[in-house]
Amino acid sequence: MESNLNRMINQTLRHPLSGQLSKYTNVMKGWQYRWFTVDAKTGYLSYYLCDSSAVGDDIAPSPHVLANTPRGQVQLAGAVVYPSDEDSRTFSIACASGDTLKLRASDARARQEWVDGLRAVVESHTQAMDISNSSPLPARELLAASDAMVAARQALFLTEQCNASLARAIENIDCASFSPTDPDLLLLKAISTASTQCLHQCLGLLQRHQEINQPQLEEVTPPSISLALQ
Repeated sequence: MESNLNRMINQTLRHPLSGQLSKYTNVMKGWQYRWFTVDAKTGYLSYYLCDSSAVGDDIAPSPHVLANTPRGQVQLAGAVVYPSDEDSRTFSIACASGDTLKLRASDARARQEWVDGLRAVVESHTQAMDISNSSPLPARELLAASDAMVAARQALFLTEQCNASLARAIENIDCASFSPTDPDLLLLKAISTASTQCLHQCLGLLQRHQEINQPQLEEVTPPSISLALQ
């Protein structure tokens, strides 16, 4: 009997996952529409700029836009896909490279379709990566190390959310004893941000160490693109 994972993967191969999503860029630019496509065979998630006339509608960009280099691209192998608690439309992808994409679908049903489809591709390519990589570690220890990396990425994302909540709380503080420009509060905000960035760098070093000590996938990784600015 066909497993749920294989059924989902076969469905993604027959009907490639693609569509318009909102991508959180940064505090200044906020949410921006991008057209996303998933290549189930290679495990890459790519996104493109949307035509200005199609923004807000689930209409694919013109063929010449899709023929160009994508605005951004990430490998899904080793990633973690999880829905957000803030609403019924938002979800995030924590990539093995350390990049995190925060995305928003049109409604709860669309979000679930994206999450299910992406998780199937992630699991398929993560399994392929584990099989193709030889490791001196016993299988049990290798699995434990992989689980630890996933847990670390999830914990880091929660830390980022806490840091963002702290920053908003300080900026919106309304108290006679304190103001948003209070030196102690500004120091607390700076330390929180610096600590989060340090954790990002540590996780990146662990990820690079893991990649160096294991054979790479056959696919050629595309040039690094700063996802936060795309």
